[in-house]
Amino acid sequence: MTIVVVAVVVIAAVVGISVFTRVLPLSQPTSSVSEIRVGLVEPLSGNYAVFGNEARMAAELVIEEINSKGGIASLGGAKLKLFVEDSKSTADGARLAAEKLVNVDKVHVIIGAFISSHTLTMLDVTEPKKVVVMADALVDYLTARGFKYIVRLPPKASVHGATAVDFAIGVFQQNGMKIQRPVIVHFDGLFGEVTADGVYTRLRDLGIRPVDRIKYPTDITDMSPIIERIRQANPDVVFVVPYYADSVLFAKAVASLGLKVPLIVGAGGTGFADPDSIKASGEAAEYMINTYSYDPFLPTNYNKQLVQAFQNRYGKLPTEAAGIIFYTLWTLKEALEVSGKNYPNDPLSGDNLMKAFMSLDLTSGPAAETYPSGHIRLAPNGDNLYAQAVALQVQGGKPVLVYPFDKAQAKPVFPRP
Repeated sequence: MTIVVVAVVVIAAVVGISVFTRVLPLSQPTSSVSEIRVGLVEPLSGNYAVFGNEARMAAELVIEEINSKGGIASLGGAKLKLFVEDSKSTADGARLAAEKLVNVDKVHVIIGAFISSHTLTMLDVTEPKKVVVMADALVDYLTARGFKYIVRLPPKASVHGATAVDFAIGVFQQNGMKIQRPVIVHFDGLFGEVTADGVYTRLRDLGIRPVDRIKYPTDITDMSPIIERIRQANPDVVFVVPYYADSVLFAKAVASLGLKVPLIVGAGGTGFADPDSIKASGEAAEYMINTYSYDPFLPTNYNKQLVQAFQNRYGKLPTEAAGIIFYTLWTLKEALEVSGKNYPNDPLSGDNLMKAFMSLDLTSGPAAETYPSGHIRLAPNGDNLYAQAVALQVQGGKPVLVYPFDKAQAKPVFPRP
């Protein structure tokens, strides 16, 4: 009886060893990834459709390129599949779009929703489901509320405001002058308020007090009262935070009412110096300036190739909305490669994707080559530690880079004729 027991134990031990040696390969992925589902929520109709459609164009172009170059190598060449939803330029539309993408389409990541308040409603849907949102919206609070599954690469709204001031200060200094009578003008939405606060804070830190701060309704149809109030303030520089339709109204009102101000600087990347705003404003767009989250004239080889490809396909220069999508999608590609390598058993979970994002430090490759500072590395809250905005001015009916000064294509036209 004892002999039998020993034999069983020995046999079991031998079998155990055999089983153990065969289990080792299970550390490899237990299931293959056939595709990575990427949701895109943008305002494709309604008041902000000009931005949403440019973002969609950029997403289609870049995803096509990523897939044509082999997809995600660490995931066996898995391809990105784009799921596009229209927010209809409303917060409720963005929420419904996110719910569909998460619950029906089962996407792994969502990009959007350009408008900050709309992006917030999306995050209320995605956070409990641990779906990563790559935000192309700028209001500061999106990354200040403790969300765990958010990545935002473009400079936040307050950075745009500060950049507008730094640019204006530099222009005045180059001409042996100091800003003495600034005026701040902005629409009454959240983005307008926060970006204008960025302008105000930078001016305050430099010891400069605005002589007026003018707020107007988002749906304004007549800018003449705003222009007259600016005229009465007698400013030497006007900082303006518009969206799209109001930027066209403002530019046309400045021209038609003959407002003479040495410098008018937009902040926030929406209006004045992008191709759609220039087309809508006509000659009134000349010499208008705005800050942007993307530099279409960045002289890297890849950026030049991508800009040319965008122009060939869509017939216009990519600016704010497209540019953010460019570097956002290429950063997603980098994170997916890391996640596939480091977490092969569950590379698409929100937790593992966020670990992958947080490990990135990009100074080369398509993401870095399309980013204004050329450097992408995330802070714990999901913002880029090396965020940078640029400024474009309309000269000869076309946007040109005028800031940063050391990278500018041309000197800013100052004072405005």
